[in-house]
Amino acid sequence: MTLPTATYRLQFRNGMDFDRAAALAPYLAGLGVSHLYASPIFTATEGSTHGYDVTDPTEVDPALGGRAGLERLSAALKAEGLGLILDIVPNHMAFAPETPWLRDLLRHGRRSRHARHFDVASDRIRLPWLAAPFDRLAAEGAFSVEDDPDGPVLVTGGLRIPLAETPALDAARSDRAAIPRLHEEQPWRAVHWRTEMDSLTHRRFFNITGLIGLRVEDAEVFEDAHRLLFDLVEAGIVDGVRIDHIDGLADPTAYLARLRARLPDVPLWVEKILTGPEPMPDWPVQGTTGYEIARAMTRVMTDGPGLERITEAYRDRTGRCPPFAQVLAGAKRQIVTQDLSAELWSLQGMFRDILAAMPEARELGPEAMRQALIAFIAAFERYRTYMTADTVSPEDARLIEETIARAEPGLLAGEALEALGRALMAPGSEAARFRIRMQQVTGAAAAKAQEDTAFYREVRLLSMNEVGGEPDDAALPVTAFHEEMTARAARMPHGLTLTSSHDTKRSEDARARLVAASGDAAAFLDWMDACAKLAPEDLDPNVTWYLAQSRFALGDDAPEAADRLADHAVKALREAKTRSFHIAPDEALEAAAQEFARSLADDAPATPASLAGAARDVSLVQVALKLTIPGIPDIYQGSEVGFRSLTDPDNRRAVDFALLERALSDPAALAEPDREKFALTRTLLTLRRTHPDLFLSGSYEPLDAPEGVLAFARRQGALTLSCAMRLRRGASPDLRNAKGRRVWPPEPSDEAPVMIRLIG
Repeated sequence: MTLPTATYRLQFRNGMDFDRAAALAPYLAGLGVSHLYASPIFTATEGSTHGYDVTDPTEVDPALGGRAGLERLSAALKAEGLGLILDIVPNHMAFAPETPWLRDLLRHGRRSRHARHFDVASDRIRLPWLAAPFDRLAAEGAFSVEDDPDGPVLVTGGLRIPLAETPALDAARSDRAAIPRLHEEQPWRAVHWRTEMDSLTHRRFFNITGLIGLRVEDAEVFEDAHRLLFDLVEAGIVDGVRIDHIDGLADPTAYLARLRARLPDVPLWVEKILTGPEPMPDWPVQGTTGYEIARAMTRVMTDGPGLERITEAYRDRTGRCPPFAQVLAGAKRQIVTQDLSAELWSLQGMFRDILAAMPEARELGPEAMRQALIAFIAAFERYRTYMTADTVSPEDARLIEETIARAEPGLLAGEALEALGRALMAPGSEAARFRIRMQQVTGAAAAKAQEDTAFYREVRLLSMNEVGGEPDDAALPVTAFHEEMTARAARMPHGLTLTSSHDTKRSEDARARLVAASGDAAAFLDWMDACAKLAPEDLDPNVTWYLAQSRFALGDDAPEAADRLADHAVKALREAKTRSFHIAPDEALEAAAQEFARSLADDAPATPASLAGAARDVSLVQVALKLTIPGIPDIYQGSEVGFRSLTDPDNRRAVDFALLERALSDPAALAEPDREKFALTRTLLTLRRTHPDLFLSGSYEPLDAPEGVLAFARRQGALTLSCAMRLRRGASPDLRNAKGRRVWPPEPSDEAPVMIRLIG
């Protein structure tokens, strides 16, 4: 198995196709990475901006250049000695008429070859695609029957839904009064989109009804969904695989075992978010995509006393005092009863059927069952358990029991909670289906409640509000960081290490500025107070605190700051789900927040010099850590220089690759501090390619260092890399008297926040 020394994540679409990527191959080689890491490239919905809404996993997207374009990209990469890692999406596909497998299912129902491919719970699939109830639209004459190349379709607005050729078809072509009868004969039922909160017949990705779950646990579906991937690997085009949203699958362990059997010599990484002390499951993969490492780096670089001072100020300025666990539990209850209400109804039906066979629980009513389900999901502290249809591990049984003991059942659900625990671990096919579905729902609830809700409510210091992190995280002592890295070297030495991605809430240098704020809390709080004076009088202080931090994170020279911050203000308010919502926006609140955002962009004070300097140091320390600790660093597009962005889509803004290519031969093309970050990144990436074994299999050993300095060595054979990094103002990461060649800084310096030497 050939492992990368470092990857470069490139987001395809939005102007990036295979030929443009191929032209970047010399630049990537010059930068020092070993592999291009591509976002999904299989055919997705027309106009997709990200590729995770796959419509055809058997085709390379023609919008990117098709198979021929991919082969040209592969040739260009190989010419530069580079490999290709592909991001795949086995959990779901686009729930839309343009998805060929779904189209076949809608036309042929259970006779379709693809009837088993999708996770559908009814013989008649509900399509919540209509702008109004079906009967109303039919009465208004909004439907007609037309013909597409593959057969008849029901047309309304922009929708063209495949029709089965049933008895009423001919009449409906000429008589719209026959359309309701035609509709009743179909293997699907078209309904108003708002009914999705009450009932769905398909498993969706989180709360996104436009994505339908795939049944890759079925051997035939697995082969169909991965046939093109296997072909690309066999052809030598793909050298590694990243698996999106592994926790959405019915049985991740079995899936990965099957995938590993088909790809025995291909590196595999999973998007798995580990919470708290949760260990990595025993899966046949190289590791995770690295959110837990980003969290550890952020915490160790954060100043503890400064964080405490910011915490006190946040409580004082906003009046917020509930512990985050309480905020998260409330968000989970809201998500389960609103965004995931259809899933809750489905779970309740399964629970009811199991209880019917349990004499001691037959008298429990529907409200007690509902309260028990809500209480259990709200109290569950991980994304999911890993029970299967046949087995419940002791660890999973313990998690269920602890969750039930911790849950707040309300007035009616005490006995129902106990029954829920028994139902989740009971034998039989009904219980198996129930626990598998529960595991998928707890993951969706955790992600939507934490990352997409609570992260916008509890906003003390936004560098902590990151995927895999906790808003109430404390600073991490150096000794604890060493323990984590020593364990990583032993258990997951080849996991990816990221600091930015399309999913991170803030990019690495935006986060670095916020981390730096903890090192000079007084200056930061003065700046925040000055910003608060720009806010409208009736704007919630918590929103004011959030947006001021977001302005600080972007930096003084952020391009298009006013529009970016104003757009982000709307997204943040709707994600918080307290007063404004995606389907019911509070226009007055959003207007006030946008007014404040634009005022911040134009009139916020300049960053104090002490904080600007500290942010530069944190940025360099973060780069040095990422490229030297155990793991394989993943460089997100454009983050080899200063990269300050907010949540998606802000983090998918176009990268000036022409400037970066010039910087390879002319570093002066970059201004400081971009030039220094670029030089450090390139120096360490080149070192990793020159000495791959040192980084892929070398030990991690803590070194003695003065207070405020993090120091360690990587050793492999005759090679030793010594690293020292300044974490606190005034500390000196001095390696000037150490043996070996100076790797960084380029020239001797007493002020450099990073010092690295190589012996051997």
